[in-house]
Amino acid sequence: MKISVVGTGYVGLVTGTCFAETGNTVTCVDIDERKVAKLRGGEITIYEPGLEKLFQRNLKEERLHFTTNLAEGIKESDIVFLALPTPPGEDGSADLKYVLGVAEEIGKLLTGYKVLVNKSTVPVGTAKKVHDAVRKNYNGEFDVVSNPEFLREGVAVEDFMKPDRVVVGTQSERAKKLMTDLYAPFVRQGNPVIFMDEASAELTKYAANSFLATKISFMNEVARLCEKLGADVDMVRRGIGSDERIGKRFLFPGIGYGGSCFPKDVQALVRSSHEVDYDFRILEAVMTVNEDQKTHLMPKIKKHFGDNLVGKHFAIWGLAFKPNTDDIREAPALYMIKSLLGEGATVTVFDPEAMGNVKAQMDNVINYADSQYDALQDADALIIVTEWNEFRTPDFDKIGSLLKSKTIFDGRNVFDVTEMERLGYHYESIGRRSAN
Repeated sequence: MKISVVGTGYVGLVTGTCFAETGNTVTCVDIDERKVAKLRGGEITIYEPGLEKLFQRNLKEERLHFTTNLAEGIKESDIVFLALPTPPGEDGSADLKYVLGVAEEIGKLLTGYKVLVNKSTVPVGTAKKVHDAVRKNYNGEFDVVSNPEFLREGVAVEDFMKPDRVVVGTQSERAKKLMTDLYAPFVRQGNPVIFMDEASAELTKYAANSFLATKISFMNEVARLCEKLGADVDMVRRGIGSDERIGKRFLFPGIGYGGSCFPKDVQALVRSSHEVDYDFRILEAVMTVNEDQKTHLMPKIKKHFGDNLVGKHFAIWGLAFKPNTDDIREAPALYMIKSLLGEGATVTVFDPEAMGNVKAQMDNVINYADSQYDALQDADALIIVTEWNEFRTPDFDKIGSLLKSKTIFDGRNVFDVTEMERLGYHYESIGRRSAN
């Protein structure tokens, strides 16, 4: 099958590469000439485990192509995926200008039947808007399908190649047949392709991400209560996670969620609710809790060092919003850094993948270390913000020798409380009894 993917961001590049891996001929379109030149030259533009191997293989086999020319990119395609940004506007609603702008341009280029697929996360009603945008310039046959992605950064390739489910919103039998054939190699083990109307498919993506965000914020609230009551959130988590109605996943407390999906999607669903005069009270609370949680370590730090942090120096391990990605969108680390700088402290950071992105955004207002241990030199304390695997079993003797004092504030509950007490650290985490 011949496929086009418009947009080579995170979703677009993973989508295009994985479809090529099953034998399709894929052309990816992007207006960024520098990015397209890099991709054509074999340079991958995002960090995602497992993606580069597939990218290089399909580029070599000439199943994966890149262009800045939309007409060239969609000319031979049976299916055109729209994987374009939908950033939040000032009011929190999803900005559809890129999606609808491309849809209008495609309408000028169509000469026969194609299926246009919204892969971007878009609010209910977008499929109709895309249809209307195309129809401005084209009177022939075409279908617009909603096919939301459910990719977790860090394991996106696995999620795409072996999906739990594929959601397809269409009421066209012709489009349904094409989408069934396209996804057949990915669901051979029997996981479902769930067909529904376009509006339900659009809402499914927002509802899924909002539910997971709610689960995270609920556990962060439980963790705060544990700190006040002297309970241990790890025990509570295990106690409720063994209930199959609740499940074990997304029950780990920390300093809030970030990334490109949860914050944006929760906000967009709240805004969509307001547009139909519905007050989605639970999600309003989720946003409030998460915003506050991102700097939950600050009161602990100030309690230990005193309200005046001027002249204090902190090391931060982890900048990406989660491990195994270089994505810093809405990352809690950025909020922690700004809070510390606002109190007059200085900061040195280390992250295996995300430092380039942070430096592009914050420049040299903070220091960037070459290794996790270099970041500790002369720091008053270590703050852990992202739970990269390489941070889980460090050399604690080396940490103690580099820090001014053996003090760690752990925003992801990476270390064992009892062990930290045995090693003589002042150690504070989220929702667990202090070792001191």
